[in-house]
Amino acid sequence: MKNKRNVGEFLQKLRISFASGMESVQDSGKALLLMCIAAIIVMGAVCVGVFFAAVKGSEEVLVPDVTGKPLTEAVQAMQVKELFPRIQMRYSDVPGDEGTVLEQNPVAGAIVKASRHIDLVVSRGVVIDQVEDYTGMKLEELNIKLQTLFSGASVQLIKIGETMYIADTSDAGTILEQDPLPGTQISEPVTLKLVVSRGPSYERTRVPSLVGMSVNDVLAQLSRSKITFDFTAEYLPVADLEEGKTGCVISQQQSDEFVVNYSRLSAVFEFPEEPVNGNLYGLFTAVLPEYPYPLSMHLDAETTDGEQYTLTTFNHPGGNLTIPYEVPAGTKLTLFVEGRATTTLTVR
Repeated sequence: MKNKRNVGEFLQKLRISFASGMESVQDSGKALLLMCIAAIIVMGAVCVGVFFAAVKGSEEVLVPDVTGKPLTEAVQAMQVKELFPRIQMRYSDVPGDEGTVLEQNPVAGAIVKASRHIDLVVSRGVVIDQVEDYTGMKLEELNIKLQTLFSGASVQLIKIGETMYIADTSDAGTILEQDPLPGTQISEPVTLKLVVSRGPSYERTRVPSLVGMSVNDVLAQLSRSKITFDFTAEYLPVADLEEGKTGCVISQQQSDEFVVNYSRLSAVFEFPEEPVNGNLYGLFTAVLPEYPYPLSMHLDAETTDGEQYTLTTFNHPGGNLTIPYEVPAGTKLTLFVEGRATTTLTVR
């Protein structure tokens, strides 16, 4: 009996302890829930603070004026404002400004945020800072070199000015003397004064006889002759042409057996009015500048099938130019002077 009473008391105490534990767990759950809610609120406040801090950004500063200053000074001025230079190098037109800031973006006075990059264009100096030695070079080559060297520049630091041509054993167009001398420092734009060879002007050449020659024979003669022929043509029906003399020279000017190189002499062709064997006859003509010495030229042909070939290569002093041709209809003829195309004709 006593044992039963003890067991009952034990079970009663166990029920009381369990109920008390459940109440404690419930109270702890509420506390935990409140802690979670509080943590969420705190995290939200932090995120909002970070967001508004990011939106506000860095402190705003005034961009300093560094254009025209040496790069070292420009960088120091940027660092004071907590700005970072982003540098681009470029050739300039002003001798002696190497390392100077030429441009900036944003411009001076702009309001920007600190830590921003500022684009600076810095001079790497002029393309060339002294006069080179041009003696021995061809005048045409120097022209091309200077045009290429200063292409895109607002100021051409070296220009070709007064040119004196004299007789010399050097090839025509060769630069013999120059002023300023090689090595002269360039502090401002320079104008070159040159002495250029006309070639051996005392040389004379034998006048060839073109009478009876065909177009192809004359073109071959032009390649090796130092005479400038001015051609004209008479056009006749094929029936009126002498048999075997289609497209031939019928007369030429003949003053002396020998004449000064590149003297002008006239010659007359007799051409058929209509095509012969699919070829048209005529004269390619052009009006060129008067050159101080003969320039190398060539006349090229391109057929309607795309075939390309050179009709003749020769030297010419400029002015009026005439070259005979015998080509199929539709052929495009192009005259090249010193390698550059100048005049084009499509034969019809």
